[in-house]
Amino acid sequence: MSTDFRPAAVAGMFYPDSAERLSRDLAAMLSSAASAPAACPKALIVPHAGYVYSGPIAASAFALLTRHQDAIHRVALLGPTHRVAVRGLALPDCDAFATPLGTVPVDHAAVEAIRDLPQVVVSASAHRLEHALEVEIPFLQTVLGEFSLLPLAVGEASAHAVAEVLDRLWGGPETLLVVSSDLSHYLTYEDARRVDAGTARHICELDAAIGHDQACGAAPVNGLLLAARTRGLRVRQLDLRNSGDTAGDRQRVVGYAAFAFFDAQEGA
Repeated sequence: MSTDFRPAAVAGMFYPDSAERLSRDLAAMLSSAASAPAACPKALIVPHAGYVYSGPIAASAFALLTRHQDAIHRVALLGPTHRVAVRGLALPDCDAFATPLGTVPVDHAAVEAIRDLPQVVVSASAHRLEHALEVEIPFLQTVLGEFSLLPLAVGEASAHAVAEVLDRLWGGPETLLVVSSDLSHYLTYEDARRVDAGTARHICELDAAIGHDQACGAAPVNGLLLAARTRGLRVRQLDLRNSGDTAGDRQRVVGYAAFAFFDAQEGA
């Protein structure tokens, strides 16, 4: 990898570009989140729209991490590509990701652990303008403090291909898996509620059959569901809303949800 960092691409658009305002907004969303279970989640699914639309939904998942910052040291962050077509799962070509809150180092040991897999590629262009991963990083910086990051922009990839990568990265309590995905796009409010409720049921049943019309991040979501089923994880639905509930009209909405995955022996 090179020695540079990936600068924030959507600060000032999807979230504030002022560190002071960003910190204030994140603190408000996290403090407003519902009470979190005591157990530390192994994985999260969170939305990735502008904070005004999906920030509170994402906060309901990230708030679970606030009491576990001493345990989590590495985050594998997977999300779909919106701008650049990719076959497989794309690593960045940089040493760190930057946001207004500072930089997060890329975990080189994690990179080496998956580099030999045929579905893993390197693509700086896939990451350069991609928002799906970037918008989650300020939340992680706020709740975890210092950690290393393994960012993967997921394009055309089967659930089994994604699950194989996750298996390499699984680790122990020090490793958190985060999948970034919105749900349905541009349906009416009532249609979105119906479709998204069905998608949420599939996720809670660990049914890795989510379509791209149900979730833009279907590929990483399905990979996580397959891995979670194999390892016997339990799922907790934390929030399920859409942009008609937060900051948009109800004619063409986007669905958002948050889920937490726990080891079977943990109280969820």
